[in-house]
Amino acid sequence: MEGFELTSYLSNGVDRMIRDMLKVSLKYPQQSLFIMHYAAAQKKARALREQSENDGVHIPPFLIASITRQCNLHCKGCYAATCSTHSGMKELSGQEWGDIFSQAEALGVGFILLAGGEPLTRMDVLREAGRHRDLLFPVFTNGTMLTHDYLKLFSSSRNLLPVLSIEGGRMITDARRGAGVHAKLMEAMEALNHAGVLFGASVTVTRENINEVTSGKFVRELYANGCKAVIYVEYVPVDRETAALAFDDADRRIFESRVMKLRRCQAQLMFLMFPGDEKSSGGCLAAGRGFFHINAGGGAEPCPFSAYSDTSVLHTGLRAALSSPLFMHLQTSGMLDAEHNGGCVLFEQEQLIKTYMGGQ
Repeated sequence: MEGFELTSYLSNGVDRMIRDMLKVSLKYPQQSLFIMHYAAAQKKARALREQSENDGVHIPPFLIASITRQCNLHCKGCYAATCSTHSGMKELSGQEWGDIFSQAEALGVGFILLAGGEPLTRMDVLREAGRHRDLLFPVFTNGTMLTHDYLKLFSSSRNLLPVLSIEGGRMITDARRGAGVHAKLMEAMEALNHAGVLFGASVTVTRENINEVTSGKFVRELYANGCKAVIYVEYVPVDRETAALAFDDADRRIFESRVMKLRRCQAQLMFLMFPGDEKSSGGCLAAGRGFFHINAGGGAEPCPFSAYSDTSVLHTGLRAALSSPLFMHLQTSGMLDAEHNGGCVLFEQEQLIKTYMGGQ
């Protein structure tokens, strides 16, 4: 029964996001037409997930795919550079990623978040993603590599939604990402807006920048630059030295209250929070409960911040990877619903995961 309730909870969340996307895309006719097509496709995807649930297999509606480790920036505290234990991995080809996307579609997955590294270093993968019109691909990019060819791709493939990473204003963004990055982000927003491409912004929220990035002034400026969605990502420490930047429960309550206020006062924008309220979803949604992560070499990992894998989707396929020994251990051991202070329950239990992996 718990599994069925989780499936309904996740599918209802997908439906809410589709409604919100329709609302913010009203001035973008091509995007609105795609989202209506996508909404119909997701009804079929939901039915596929529910059928699998009846057969005893839980299919999450979301995947996160880090399609490359390459990046043109060296941002402070980058999880992709710090968390990954696979620095020498061979990256999957565009064709191999295309096969994974096809498997995901057949299972009823609806959203595949494309990350990196910098995903705009892999035009081949993004072109392949664009061919899968029944899937939605938010593309999390630093915004500094937006060429004319990419503008054409985003304009013709409305299932690819660029999401530009920004830390706040110029000072705090450049402090983390490098001098001049904020100016390049503003140029990228102007170009996307001029091309009529729906895009969003991804904001990593810490105790240091929460006041700035949840202010009405900040989100109004994003909207004025053409942004239609703001995705707030709670900071997850990449080492013990930065753990103090992560929220505790009191910080999270303040954060959620401010986002609720923004939703009321800035109704023209779509606001999402990740990971969101874990208590209402019965614990962390990683390790296949609500999503899992595929690294650049095809390894199935619980999430981008817990870079441990015992299964390659190239060897097992996507469906079998969902039942990997590591995922099953995390789901049945109680680790995903354990109490924690920071932004990630698995970060605080890193040693337990290492011990488990070492015993395999």
